[in-house]
Amino acid sequence: MIVGIGTDICEVVRIERALVRHGDRFAEKVLGPRELQVWRARSARYPDRGMRYVATRFSAKEAFSKAIGLGMRMPMTWRHCEILNAPSGQPYIALSGALATWFDERQWCAHVTVSDESAYATSHVIVSQTLNPTALS
Repeated sequence: MIVGIGTDICEVVRIERALVRHGDRFAEKVLGPRELQVWRARSARYPDRGMRYVATRFSAKEAFSKAIGLGMRMPMTWRHCEILNAPSGQPYIALSGALATWFDERQWCAHVTVSDESAYATSHVIVSQTLNPTALS
């Protein structure tokens, strides 16, 4: 059963301005520890890709916060929601802290997709109720 759907679109130039204005502090506020590692590596090789990486993560976290119905208020925080990639490249949501506890208590699961072009980053999140295997018996 679908619990919530969230969509977000973000102008990459808006993220660029924030990074120019606030430097690493902006990325450190929005990205979790594993995301920061990826961002730093991408930015070192290709600054534009690093910027788009932050934009897609920003967008996906906004979409996730909409799908769970909280917006950006506790227990939803930027750093406790990470958008990571499986070895195949598929993005997934990794939660930590109070947000992970809150989410797990509801027995929800989340699916995310992200995309970017030079000017925009977009994301979609679907949150669904996980099936209880004993309920099927």
